[in-house]
Amino acid sequence: MHPLLLATGAGLASGLALVVGAAVAWFVHVPRTLVATITAFGAGVLISALSFDLVAEATRSGTFWTAMAGFLGGAVVYVGLDVLLERRGARKKRSSGSTAASGTGLGIALGALLDGIPETAVQGVGLASGGSLSIAVVAAVVISNLPEGLSSTSDMKANGRGARYVFTVWGAIALACALSALGGYAILGQAPEGVQSAVTAVAAGAILAMLADTMLPEAFRKTGPWTGLIAVIGFFAAYGIHVIGG
Repeated sequence: MHPLLLATGAGLASGLALVVGAAVAWFVHVPRTLVATITAFGAGVLISALSFDLVAEATRSGTFWTAMAGFLGGAVVYVGLDVLLERRGARKKRSSGSTAASGTGLGIALGALLDGIPETAVQGVGLASGGSLSIAVVAAVVISNLPEGLSSTSDMKANGRGARYVFTVWGAIALACALSALGGYAILGQAPEGVQSAVTAVAAGAILAMLADTMLPEAFRKTGPWTGLIAVIGFFAAYGIHVIGG
């Protein structure tokens, strides 16, 4: 398959995981504890992917300093945008026992885009640099997106949003993820390795900041002290995929 189509397909698959999660939440009552367990597992998967597939690749294709500059820069940008959205009331965190404060879907959509763009763009960057598509990275993004679609759709449904609105929101985000992966491939196809290294590291930094800020705290509210063990199992599974696939 042509790398352009492969990058687009990988980004679309990552985005469609949100739609699948939304569909499950819309038609089936999913216990919050199960959603939290999947979230913790997905966090461990992402930690493995960003460590061995993103940061390691960024260091290999560039230098330690370009990789670390991008890594720190990605975290700073993510946290800055997250703080801005939260201050504007568009990305309010859940408190224990409550649903999301933003029921319009705008904040949920912005948050999903903020998480999803670096995750999917790096898939295209990896293919643009002449490498192969990382199964571990794609699996990590898919697994982490499922619980986001589940929990966020439950909140929108509880706030009275209809099926057309909910699935239009998630469908648009899935398309944006596909375009993000396509853009990562097309825009960076001829970029110097140092630039590709920095962009890959930016994605890794943004993902790690997102894990600490959103996924692990969300999971801990329901899985408590089991969160760490579940995340370790996710890391184990993803590292196994990395080693066997490598």
